[in-house]
Amino acid sequence: MAADLSPLIRAAADLIREARNILAITGAGISADSGLPTYRGVSGLYNGRLTEDGIAIEQALSAEVFRTRPEITWKYMRQIESGARGKTFNRGHEVLAWLEQTKPRVWVLTQNIDGLHLAAGSRNVIEIHGTMRRVRCVQCQRVEPVEDYSQLNFPPHCSECGGLQRPDVVLFDEFLPSDALGTLDRELRRGFDLYLSIGTSSTFPYILQPILQARTLGLPTIEINPAAETDISRLVSIHLPLGAAEALSRIADQLAAN
Repeated sequence: MAADLSPLIRAAADLIREARNILAITGAGISADSGLPTYRGVSGLYNGRLTEDGIAIEQALSAEVFRTRPEITWKYMRQIESGARGKTFNRGHEVLAWLEQTKPRVWVLTQNIDGLHLAAGSRNVIEIHGTMRRVRCVQCQRVEPVEDYSQLNFPPHCSECGGLQRPDVVLFDEFLPSDALGTLDRELRRGFDLYLSIGTSSTFPYILQPILQARTLGLPTIEINPAAETDISRLVSIHLPLGAAEALSRIADQLAAN
């Protein structure tokens, strides 16, 4: 028999109700509820297997491979974009956007490159890994929005200078974008009353650090992840073993009921 999670839902709703400043850290789990496949893991596009070119997906999407064989990187970015095409935001994204509208200050720090938080109406979004909804010229740095990769020539080239374009995402072995890091640092310095970890295993240091900081400061934390346990499950105030959309929907219903 499944455990009754109603007490945990109520406790999470109480923490959110009392908080004025919230940081929500999101990963692939929230987009999986929209039907987007993850790169790796359960239901992943590659799930530990080598790509058809005989290399790991991390290598195919690396800075080195893009520098030497950009057509390989673009090949797998096209697959990832194709898997996301036509998908839209879900109830989890909507609840976070609603919280931003109703609270004095809510920020989303996302590892996702699909743009669904912005599409759902969130504005305070730090896309720490960039977005596949833009391409950038490696020569003149001109940035162009793109909604559908099927309209691009591969590999695409800049209409202004003719230089090679790349997806405006952080490839493996690349530095994180300085503007996103600056925004994250600024908002962490301002501080938050509550930290949410949603649909992420929190393996990257910059994703884990805010939770560790909150624990050090004695601030409440909530993890939403259907996995029985992640790297932070023993550190958080509340662990909800649910999918992101279901958990956030139930929390929003609880908030509306009181």
